[in-house]
Amino acid sequence: MSSQLSLPILENWTALGARGQRAESTVEFVALPVRSVLNTPASTGMGFWSVNPYVGCEFGCGYCYARDTHRWTVERASAAGVLPPHADPDGDFEHRILVKLDAPGALARALRTRRLDGRPIVIGTATDPYQPAELRFGVTRRLLEALLPCPPLELGMITKSPLVVRDLELLARLARRHALKVNISLASTDARLLHRLERRSPGPGPRLRALAALREAGVSAGLMVAPVIPGITDSLAQLDAIVAAARAAGAEWVHAFPLRLGPASRRTFLPLLAREFPGLVARYERAYARSRNAPRRYARALSARMRLLRARHGFESGQRTANGE
Repeated sequence: MSSQLSLPILENWTALGARGQRAESTVEFVALPVRSVLNTPASTGMGFWSVNPYVGCEFGCGYCYARDTHRWTVERASAAGVLPPHADPDGDFEHRILVKLDAPGALARALRTRRLDGRPIVIGTATDPYQPAELRFGVTRRLLEALLPCPPLELGMITKSPLVVRDLELLARLARRHALKVNISLASTDARLLHRLERRSPGPGPRLRALAALREAGVSAGLMVAPVIPGITDSLAQLDAIVAAARAAGAEWVHAFPLRLGPASRRTFLPLLAREFPGLVARYERAYARSRNAPRRYARALSARMRLLRARHGFESGQRTANGE
């Protein structure tokens, strides 16, 4: 049986640097028993192994592609009698967080028997490993501690939370033993605009300060401009501002990824678009009518724009954007 931990959503947002706003609802935390936590490249279709300490994310960004991962996990756990079914399959993503308390032990066991074939392990591909739940449960920190004594590995991490600085000393130790790269995700340096797109997430200033702190601690870190949202965050001035901010924070790289609209993100992002940017709805319906990916012409133009901006701000010319150009 799973344990139910019904707690109010963490309100100490200023500790995360996220503008101190109060949330209107509660979050239910549910312990999810796991025997395996290391996702294979074959199962995800990505060129690396991945680990996610939580299923679901309190930030609940409307464009997030991971909502279906939460849905499928709950469906499987419900069929096994471990969890009750979804009350709201889409809303549950940010309101019912599944906590993999057993993940550190499962990862340690897997690394004793798995051959990684030289591929990296990335933490936080379908959830934010430093979402507010991490303050309560510490699963991410214990995963990092499990990785520390392993033979040298290639490790990655993706987060938009300044809570990552809590683990600066541990991350610096990991970086001395392993090839570690931390990606700070940020869609815009405009705090008001970002709040319209990501109502619960930390603001741009705290994220950039976290990036600077990582670099000062000797951790290899850079910025993911993710996603670039057509017609909203993709102007030359906006992208120039974010690349300049990355350089000022000491980022080693800056990559841009255009918005993808799969079935899960379409169900939540298109209503957000209709509410906040209604004039763009028809354009999105045309552009994403046949594919979850941004149109190729748009992706090529974004790549060219990012090459220009990286050169302008002194980043290495060999960096690549999402479509490898």
